[in-house]
Amino acid sequence: MFKRRTSNSRQRSRMKRLEVRVMSPRIAWFGFLKLCGRSVKYALILAMVGAAGWGVWLGIQRAFLHNPEFQLRLVQLNPNEALDEADVVKTASIDLRANLFELNTDLIHERLAARPEVSEVFVERRLPSTLDVQIKARTPRAWIALSGTDTSTVRHPGGLLVDPNGFVYPCPSLQWQTARDLPVILVPAQGDGKALTAGQVASRPELQRAFRLLSVAIESDPEAPRWIDRLEQTNLWSMQLTTRNGTVATIGFRDQDRQIRDLATALDHAIRQGYGIATINLIPERNIPITTRDEAPPPRAIPVPEPTDQEIREDRRSKDLKAILNRG
Repeated sequence: MFKRRTSNSRQRSRMKRLEVRVMSPRIAWFGFLKLCGRSVKYALILAMVGAAGWGVWLGIQRAFLHNPEFQLRLVQLNPNEALDEADVVKTASIDLRANLFELNTDLIHERLAARPEVSEVFVERRLPSTLDVQIKARTPRAWIALSGTDTSTVRHPGGLLVDPNGFVYPCPSLQWQTARDLPVILVPAQGDGKALTAGQVASRPELQRAFRLLSVAIESDPEAPRWIDRLEQTNLWSMQLTTRNGTVATIGFRDQDRQIRDLATALDHAIRQGYGIATINLIPERNIPITTRDEAPPPRAIPVPEPTDQEIREDRRSKDLKAILNRG
């Protein structure tokens, strides 16, 4: 008898996959032993690496840090006008009994650079036992004080100096001989009455104008800092220059090179004629007014050298240029 045939779709059987996991105490025990073996193996590897690292560290300690050959024996300092060897050791807190490799050169550099009288610092270890320190001191431009200060009390070690960038710092004792003859620049107190502070930039327009006048004077006479006592802006249109002999000169902001030349001529004439100038106003180009310090009659006129043809041409060219720029 034949069976009734059905289509494949109707007769398709569903197949199920049965996954059977067999577990027994013996199998579990062998798995545990295998895991322990791997753990011991890794532990031994880590222990060997750690022992090797510890041995290397002990070797470094013995070869460098505990080696008497690298004991600090010399702090080598370049000649400078800021700090001496004792100042370097004290400022940087250097342990003179330490090993050279125990010294933190970055920290030493940071502490030395924080001193306001120091411009640049370079710190380096030099094997086997030398710490090399190179210091560049700031270059003083003038002494600085507030208006109304007695200038005789300003020039001393510890008094405030100012460098060409306007940075204020106390005069180190090593720089006293260099700075003692510099002029004093008097500046007004700030709006809040705050005094000058060492380690900061005195960003005041009066200081910059004094710098410009000092530069003009030095260009005319390199020895100008030795005969200029102080500089101060007394009003909105002029500076006051006082010489070491007490002559007070009023100088305008424009044409300062001519005014400095006239001042030098007037002072030279006073010395040769035996009288002292108390005040002189150099702003006028002719008929310069002066007052004398003594009872001697003032001169009828102070001879001012006639300008050369070149100076006349340059002055005419300058005036023409200014007229063009100010036109309209």
